[in-house]
Amino acid sequence: MTDSIRLLLADDQALVRGALAALLDLEPDLDVVAQVGRGDEVVEAARASDAQVCLLDIEMPGADGIEAAAAIRSQLPQVRSLIVTTFGRPGYLRRAIDAGASGFVVKDTPAAQLADAVRRVHAGLRVVDPTLATESLASGENPLTARETDVLRAAMSGATVATIAAQVHLSAGTVRNHLSSAIGKTGASTRGEAAHIARDRGWI
Repeated sequence: MTDSIRLLLADDQALVRGALAALLDLEPDLDVVAQVGRGDEVVEAARASDAQVCLLDIEMPGADGIEAAAAIRSQLPQVRSLIVTTFGRPGYLRRAIDAGASGFVVKDTPAAQLADAVRRVHAGLRVVDPTLATESLASGENPLTARETDVLRAAMSGATVATIAAQVHLSAGTVRNHLSSAIGKTGASTRGEAAHIARDRGWI
């Protein structure tokens, strides 16, 4: 059909990509025209395939789905993006919308609802999983500063303060201050716990 909505699927799991493509291709007005397994391949593939809506997983190599959504908004403003992810974390929702995504749904969304979400996004509407929207409102804004986020992300691996300082190009004392602040803001007891709380809430 010449008036089909042209879709790009981005997911690093080939089985998931294939299943999504098979489901969406059953819809008479949807046409999967490109599939990629890396976030940093999204923009070029969307440009080459003339995709109109990009369905993006969050956790991918190269660039995550939120970064890909931001790149689409910057380089292909006429293309819409829809996050379709296993990770229904409130902080991810906020970051995705801020990055320019038009929608955010979880992967266990029924096929008919997912197809409808694609149509709504293509029409210029915003689609957000209602449960996640409620949780996002309840969880409040991300309290971490950009530097605290960087430091906590580096702390996820259990690295020493000196190693973290080298990674984020700050002094060890400054890193300790940021970690202490982040621990307080997350209500954690240790920097490792703070990092995991922030990750679970989608803040890092």
